[in-house]
Amino acid sequence: MDYFLIHLTLLVIFHLAVVITANQCKPVEVSSAGKALKKHTFRSTAVASVFECQVVCDQDLQCQSYNFFIPEKICELNDRTKEARPQDYVTDETRFYMGIWHLRDVKSCKELYEVFKARKSHVTTLNMDSTPTSLLCHMGDFGCGDGGWTPVMKTDGNKQTFRYNSTLWSNTESFNPAGGETGFDNQETKLPTYWKTPFDKICLGMKIGQHKRFIVINKQASSLFSLIADGKHRNTALGRDTWKSLIGANASLQRFCNKEGFNVMDNSIESAKARIGIIADDVENVCQNADSRIGFGTGGRPTDAISCGNAAAFNPDNGDKNIASMGYILVQ
Repeated sequence: MDYFLIHLTLLVIFHLAVVITANQCKPVEVSSAGKALKKHTFRSTAVASVFECQVVCDQDLQCQSYNFFIPEKICELNDRTKEARPQDYVTDETRFYMGIWHLRDVKSCKELYEVFKARKSHVTTLNMDSTPTSLLCHMGDFGCGDGGWTPVMKTDGNKQTFRYNSTLWSNTESFNPAGGETGFDNQETKLPTYWKTPFDKICLGMKIGQHKRFIVINKQASSLFSLIADGKHRNTALGRDTWKSLIGANASLQRFCNKEGFNVMDNSIESAKARIGIIADDVENVCQNADSRIGFGTGGRPTDAISCGNAAAFNPDNGDKNIASMGYILVQ
């Protein structure tokens, strides 16, 4: 067995030398003999050699790493890496581990869709400035149009995590990154994609009960952080009806002001505000006492209790409302 391991190690080293040359000297994962990533194998297949295992993993976009079971030449494809799940990286003398996310050097779900032709939503690891970020790439049209969509944030309107004044809007710190792997559920998250991923489109979604609604902002930026962190207002021109479509038939706003975009607030510190969204008031030609809003990262009148969704009072067009929602922000 010792001779076999030595021979296998030499083969892997030779293989890596070929891979490095083929990928213009990009940094790659060094194979780890006597190690394996457990709990994340999504497919096992018998192969003739370790070389074939590498090829099988390379051809499956869900594969981020693999274990090679030496005695039976079984290739175990993993949908995570040891960097993403260090607690599951264990000693196993019958296997060796190899990661491949470095080789792909993928930085966005849009790239996976356009370059690698991925069409199925799946958890992957993006290479963010040489830092692995594991997240669920949403592929295809779920309400924002076709393509690969990279998740950025998920916010719970019943919680204060992402209220308007939260420092999470202005810093470069992640929050519950594991929530980025779970889709349109109720887990909050903020991913490094907030400050690292450039885009041309922003997908905004709200879920009330089990009903999800989405709208798209066509906006080019180096990151969402660059649009929000400095606190400056940046206008959009979607219109109140588009913002109300996130809520559905129960949406309500006052009739005037209708200021929208990023970092939206009027001249009063106590008025309605939103990091992304729209505010309105009930006085024509004046925008200084807004008591209604629809958006993400909200606060101010009529209530600070809702941080995502719709809050409205003082003569809104569809009655007073306090509707909290889950909020989803993705980019492309």
